[in-house]
Amino acid sequence: MNNHTPYTVLAILEAKPGKEHALKEALLSLMTPTLQEEGCLNYDLHQAHDNPAKFMFYENWVSKSAHAKHRETPHMKTWQAKRDDLLAKPSEVTYWEVIK
Repeated sequence: MNNHTPYTVLAILEAKPGKEHALKEALLSLMTPTLQEEGCLNYDLHQAHDNPAKFMFYENWVSKSAHAKHRETPHMKTWQAKRDDLLAKPSEVTYWEVIK
């Protein structure tokens, strides 16, 4: 993958029991600042129909380097500081490349 290939991030997160609403609010709070970042094409947050503790987000970035910059933003630093209190287990994160 070169540095200018669109870059996709898919993550699945699960809230600790009783932390479902707090996790949802924390993830929603990331949407606006993330969508305003240079290089963010979309940030789509989903909640599982059969398990309200499970969330999935799907992000597209113009490049891997744009996503790397995202990880260093203040809103992501805030998220990183609180995620262990909200998550039942580490996030399952995978990275994807568009095949044309």
